[in-house]
Amino acid sequence: MCIAIPSKIIKIDGNSMATIDVEGAKRTASLLLLDDAEVGDYVIVHAGFAINKVNEEEALKTIEILRKTVSMMKTASDEKP
Repeated sequence: MCIAIPSKIIKIDGNSMATIDVEGAKRTASLLLLDDAEVGDYVIVHAGFAINKVNEEEALKTIEILRKTVSMMKTASDEKP
C-alpha cells in the first residue's frame, strides 16, 4: 500500500524536473506527466513522477490529518507497557 502525501513544488529545473518539499524533506520529481505545474503547486508524487495537482486547501488539510495520525500513533506506542 502506498500513502500519497501532498508535496509542494519549490523549484523547477527546465520543464521536466522539480524539487519538492515533503514536510521539510527535499526530493526531486519528474513533471513529465503534468502540463501546467508551477512553483508553489502541491502535487501527488508516485515512483518519482508528479501524477496529479492538488489544490492548496485540500493539500494542507491532508497534511494536517497525517500529522495528527502520526501524533496519535506515537502517543499510543508510548502508552504501551
